[in-house]
Amino acid sequence: MNQIMDSEEEAPPSKITICEEHDGQRSLKRSIYKKSQRRVHQQGPDSASPGPGPSCVSMKSDQSIGRLIDFKDGQKHGELIVDQQRTEVLSGQSVQWHRADLDSIFKLLEENIICFVKNELKNIQKVLGTDHTKVSESWEEDRDLLDGEDEEQRRSREAFLKITDNFLRRMKQEKLADCLQRKTRAPSERKLKSNLKKKFQYLFEGVAKAGNPTLLNEIFTELYITEGGTGEVNEEHEVRQIEKASWKPDRPETTIRQEDIFKATAGRNGPIRRVMTKGVAGIGKTVLTQKFTLDWAEDKTNQDIQFMFPFTFRELNVLKEKKYSLVELIHHFFTETKEAGICRFEDFRVVFIFDGLDECRLPLDFHNTEILTDVTASTSVDVLLTNLIKGNLLPSARLWITTRPAAANQIPPDCVDMVTEVRGFTDPQKDDYFRKRFRDEEQAKRIISHIQTSRSLHIMCHIPVFCWITATVLENMLKPRDGEELPKTLTEMYIHFLVVQSKVKVKYDGGAETDPLWSPENRMMVESLGKLAFEQLQKGNLIFYESDLTECGIDITAASVYSGVFTQIFKEERGLYQDKVFCFVHLSVQEFLAALHVHLTFITSGTNLLSEDPTMSQWSRLFRNKPELNHLHQSAVDKALLSPNGHLDLFLRFLLGLSMKTNQKLLRSLLTQTGSGSRTNQKTVKYIKMMIINENLSAERSINLFHCLNELNHCALVKEIQESLRSGHLSTKTLSRAQWSALVFILLSSGKDLEDFDLKKYSASEEALLKLVPVVKASNKALLSDCNLSERSCEALSSVLNSLSSTLRHLDLGNNDLQDSGVKLLSDGLKSPHCSLETLSLSGCLVTEEGCSSLTSALNSNPSPLKILDLSNNNLQDSGVKLLCDGLKSPHCSLETLRLSDCNLSERSCEALSSVLSSLSSTLRHVDLSNNDLQDSGVKLFCDGLKSPHCSLETLSLSGCLVTEEGCSSLTSALNSNPSHLRELDLSYNHPGDSGKKLLSAGLKSPRWRLDTLRMDHAGEQRLKPGLRKYSCELEPDTNTMNRKLQLSDDNRKVTNVTEDQSYPDHPDRFKFCPQLLCRTDLTGRCYWEVEWRGNVNISLSYRGIKRKVKGFDCLFGNNDQSWSLSCSDGGYSVCHCRTTIFIRSHYVSPRVSVYVDCPAGTLSFYSVSSDSLIHLHTFRATFSEPVYPGFYIWPGSSVSLCSL
Repeated sequence: MNQIMDSEEEAPPSKITICEEHDGQRSLKRSIYKKSQRRVHQQGPDSASPGPGPSCVSMKSDQSIGRLIDFKDGQKHGELIVDQQRTEVLSGQSVQWHRADLDSIFKLLEENIICFVKNELKNIQKVLGTDHTKVSESWEEDRDLLDGEDEEQRRSREAFLKITDNFLRRMKQEKLADCLQRKTRAPSERKLKSNLKKKFQYLFEGVAKAGNPTLLNEIFTELYITEGGTGEVNEEHEVRQIEKASWKPDRPETTIRQEDIFKATAGRNGPIRRVMTKGVAGIGKTVLTQKFTLDWAEDKTNQDIQFMFPFTFRELNVLKEKKYSLVELIHHFFTETKEAGICRFEDFRVVFIFDGLDECRLPLDFHNTEILTDVTASTSVDVLLTNLIKGNLLPSARLWITTRPAAANQIPPDCVDMVTEVRGFTDPQKDDYFRKRFRDEEQAKRIISHIQTSRSLHIMCHIPVFCWITATVLENMLKPRDGEELPKTLTEMYIHFLVVQSKVKVKYDGGAETDPLWSPENRMMVESLGKLAFEQLQKGNLIFYESDLTECGIDITAASVYSGVFTQIFKEERGLYQDKVFCFVHLSVQEFLAALHVHLTFITSGTNLLSEDPTMSQWSRLFRNKPELNHLHQSAVDKALLSPNGHLDLFLRFLLGLSMKTNQKLLRSLLTQTGSGSRTNQKTVKYIKMMIINENLSAERSINLFHCLNELNHCALVKEIQESLRSGHLSTKTLSRAQWSALVFILLSSGKDLEDFDLKKYSASEEALLKLVPVVKASNKALLSDCNLSERSCEALSSVLNSLSSTLRHLDLGNNDLQDSGVKLLSDGLKSPHCSLETLSLSGCLVTEEGCSSLTSALNSNPSPLKILDLSNNNLQDSGVKLLCDGLKSPHCSLETLRLSDCNLSERSCEALSSVLSSLSSTLRHVDLSNNDLQDSGVKLFCDGLKSPHCSLETLSLSGCLVTEEGCSSLTSALNSNPSHLRELDLSYNHPGDSGKKLLSAGLKSPRWRLDTLRMDHAGEQRLKPGLRKYSCELEPDTNTMNRKLQLSDDNRKVTNVTEDQSYPDHPDRFKFCPQLLCRTDLTGRCYWEVEWRGNVNISLSYRGIKRKVKGFDCLFGNNDQSWSLSCSDGGYSVCHCRTTIFIRSHYVSPRVSVYVDCPAGTLSFYSVSSDSLIHLHTFRATFSEPVYPGFYIWPGSSVSLCSL
């Protein structure tokens, strides 16, 4: 078409020729040529030259939209005569005659084209002047005539519409062209919308209840859809996935409404064409697609979409052996498009929905399938789908594919633009659902309250289908108001669900409410469905076709009867060509019936369907004692534990629950024999407990075994730990393996402490961490500082980071002796594509240059999610920072905050960091270099990076870095060069001098600078001392606090514990029983001091309010929440706070130690002093809520001396 229009620009309008070989033009030529043949035939075969023909064929042009002239003629022989004449002409009989004939033909051709164009333009003009309703009515009137058009005629009309659209746009009539495009597709779009609205406006929860549909818009509850994740397969049992989702604490996530599924979210570049939505069975994926389609059909949302084609893989499966083109497939399912004659979709905005990828039985091969680009070419349905998804076929179309997680990998990641996940109902959405379902507010409150009391029911209610099952059961149970106890376990709930369906069956048969539920016919139905459920569960099938039922020995007619009677358990769907598809309403219903089948089979025949050879159990029954039910239970437990993905977890819960007397009572008459007693269940409980203490048992398996104990009404182990937690007397030192497992189960099930999991609440030990790793995996933030961890812990944490199901975002490992070997192990986890860690603190973990090398490797691999890295209080030195900067320059690195306080750095580190700030890929926003002796030379080098246009640093801390007015000058120059980013600058504890302060203060007032926070407090010449001594302060003992066993000497700088009591006057501040004292100096900022000690002493920091007059540990430094203490003796060092003592490994015990406290930062550090070098011993982290005071506890014969600095 473009070539035609280009030629028109060069030739006069009257000489437009149609000579290009495009599809539309070829069809137009053929149609017109047919007409010219008929004109020649009408003149008679003997005419030497054609006479003047009629100007036009009569048309009722006011009744159609773009109606074609009827080119058809029943006199086919006439066309043959013309062809013969034309052949003779072309054979060269007479050039003159040939020219005359050609002139005549083209004269007729011109008349036909002009007539066609006039009529079409009249129709188009009429269309543009008519509203949508009348356009639709006119279209329907002409439907019979249009149905008579052949493919070429349809294409001719479409081609002319394109020409008209093109001309209108060249005439700058864009609005008119858009209106034409909108109105010419309006009738078919309106009919498609009308049909889709009829199809999706009603929601049949579970399955259809005859005559009792619910309007989707009335019952629809917003579902929780999140962006993120990958198309990777997750083969875990879906109930296990739901449980894990319930562990996750609420946190900000990118949530999406269903109508915005194709809209690009923040941070995404380019359009989103293919969306995959994952979610477990029954979570609401299908309802989401129905709501999306219904809103479009009702003109509420996405009106930029012109056609929407919702398919299900169940429907497509039955076309496995057939061949279609894409156009034929659309016409087959959506006849509106065929009636409208639409056979090209490239110019339309089209959405395809493919629901239920997990049910696909088509061989989707994305690597070896032939490439197909022609929408009219026929092939198998699987080839159509793969080419459509890959974008070879109709690349402008948008696709929405839904699937259960286990089938997500059927489509390669590069064929999916965005992955979303349906999380099901949040807790408020659960409540919302039940309030909509039960209009009686009191009834709704009672149901919501009941569900909240049962953890297993509450978790399952994340699934909308389970909410429906629960509502169905409770609605029935609350009607009589006879005080019947509501179900608390899953087994009880599903038994009641089966009972409700049986009651419906009795009523359906015309029986009375007092009639027995389990007639022989009903029993046969349930037994048959149970057998089907079990055999298909073993194969992993959720939907069944006629062949599957035949394999199970179920007659197709019987299956249809079952689906008609137990309509809310087993349902039949009809696909194309009346092929029947059967399924259970939900996977959990199938698992319950499968468990019921196994239980019934065992107690009636003694056959253990879970054994390797079920026939052997029959023979053993003949020659031995009757097998006990606990043998079946043990084999079921063993089989479930061997399953790598937990596919038998729920089945096992149901099987064990069916052995309970209370549950068997509900199924009396169906269960003719009970086959179990309390003794049997006790054996099963004992066996499960034995399995729980297995060291090799994963957390997921252990948790399911606790659910099994709950089904058996054995909760003693869990209640014991819960009581200890409530009382605050949980002693992890005495916990057995089973009790540890119970603690994990409680923490995960309750969601307690998962937002901020602090290991110290339970036990600050490596053993405790290794036991509670599943809790760490499920938490958002893990606080593991000061927990005596080693590289062994790093290995466990690395596996957490590498786990697909881990939700860990923030990890604090500060003040653990992990060393470089531990950091190396941790870095292996950081490299994992599954790692989602954003914050990592390794402050005070004995990390050196080697550890930096490991971290650099992690920052270089994949797109690293790490945003904050704290390496403060490690001896990294310049060599370590230089290595780290190589990782910071990587395009994979997204680090925004880097803390390097007190890392023994010099100007060489500043040079390396400056190169990072100058790099194009730098993402650094916040840098802390405090407590490093960088000096002015280092600041100058760092400022070279600040000047770079690529630098986007917002916060910079150079506190305590030996900066003078020269460094201030460099900073001023840098901020003048690149004033657009830096907002905070900390130069406290330096010596800027008056000139330095003036320079920066003047810049602070500049409108060009974005700096809004400038700190230069605690300045002075004494801040130019190297190391921590720049923070030195003078201490003075407070004699009013001294115990009478303590004696001052050496100008009040030495304190000794002596034998005789000193004659100090009574004072309320004096320590009466403990040989300790406080200093007068109250500390609120940064302070440093050194002491020499002899014997056995405690160097401490305390609030003023510590107790003074009581005996025991309450007044002893370090044994309460008021004080922190370092104990020094010839045997080594230890630290203590709140009676928690940590022993410090040290090769050398120095008689001189130092203390550094940074009150605003909340850190208290102790060092061993040797030859003017400091060896870090330990750092406490605390929020100091008031001024603190130095203090000393001195044992008999020991002494402490304050050092002058």
